[in-house]
Amino acid sequence: MARVLAALRAAAGAISCLGGIIASVQRVVVLGRGGAGKSTAAVHLEQITGLPVIELDKHFWSSGLHPLSGEEWARVTSDLAARPTWVMDGDLGPYDVLAPRLRRADTVLILDYGLLRCVWRAHRRSRERADFWRWMLTWRRRSRPVLLQAIGEHAPTATCHIINKPKDLTSWFSQLH
Repeated sequence: MARVLAALRAAAGAISCLGGIIASVQRVVVLGRGGAGKSTAAVHLEQITGLPVIELDKHFWSSGLHPLSGEEWARVTSDLAARPTWVMDGDLGPYDVLAPRLRRADTVLILDYGLLRCVWRAHRRSRERADFWRWMLTWRRRSRPVLLQAIGEHAPTATCHIINKPKDLTSWFSQLH
């Protein structure tokens, strides 16, 4: 795990030396704690690159906030990931099936913002289920290590960027222009 984290941190530090990045970015996975701004980042990426956004929440949750079964979600995710280009926005925590989209990703963007920022944003935007708040509160300790391991296993050649502050995301976006 330490080796995977070191490799991802090294990749995140390589932001300033990426040349011709728009041509190489075709399939981007955006992950992070709830309230981090994944959807906003995905829309901004769409505006910069022209890649279509696939908002995973819209495919996963029913109108009554009931999740798909694991098998159904794996099938839906595989179908979505088979598309030629995309920005996939979503981190569904314990419900997620990461492998299909990570295997196809050339870029992984992890928004690793602090808990208070994310709680404030999530509280401001909508009402959430209790399991969302449990996931959000434990994301860095429980979900983040699982994400990093999955990236190392299923997306070893993808460029991974771990973003800790909104100003760092702004800087990364400026590299895409």
